[in-house]
Amino acid sequence: MRLPFIFLFVLLFSTPVVAEDIYICYNYSCAVQEKVSFSKSQLNHIKALFAKLPDAPSERNAISKAIGLLESFAGEQTPTFQDKGGNINDDGVDGRMDCIDHSTNTTSYLLLMQKIGLLKFHQVLSPVKRAPWLVNEHWAAQIEEKKDQHKFVVDSWFFDNGQPAAIFDLNDWMQGASPNV
Repeated sequence: MRLPFIFLFVLLFSTPVVAEDIYICYNYSCAVQEKVSFSKSQLNHIKALFAKLPDAPSERNAISKAIGLLESFAGEQTPTFQDKGGNINDDGVDGRMDCIDHSTNTTSYLLLMQKIGLLKFHQVLSPVKRAPWLVNEHWAAQIEEKKDQHKFVVDSWFFDNGQPAAIFDLNDWMQGASPNV
């Protein structure tokens, strides 16, 4: 009698993960768009990061790591594996990404996580821009904590492809926060 109950519990409370396709972009300002496919195995690896998280800060930590893994998986299918942190170290390289590419792709990754039921404490918002001027403008993906509507940015632009993303309080990021400050 115990085995059917466990089977029913797993069936009702586990989110099935299937392969998923999304579009990412690269070569600055989304000049190239390409479909990438994440396998069931890859998505289960991502799903494991979100298992039994007790709170929103833990979920943000999992989000950071998941963005790095999804970038790595996408880099196996596209030239984005060559992307270096910032814009200086990869100028002219096929697969390079500026903050527009990163904010677009990170938002797509976050929406995928939301779609497959991994985000319990946050919801995905539209990308956000700091610096209203054309020079030094910077974009990042954005999430909001469901409990108190506190906003955060998820910014993968600072690091080489496949590294965990930086996550900042929105107000701090708007004031210029970066991993180097």
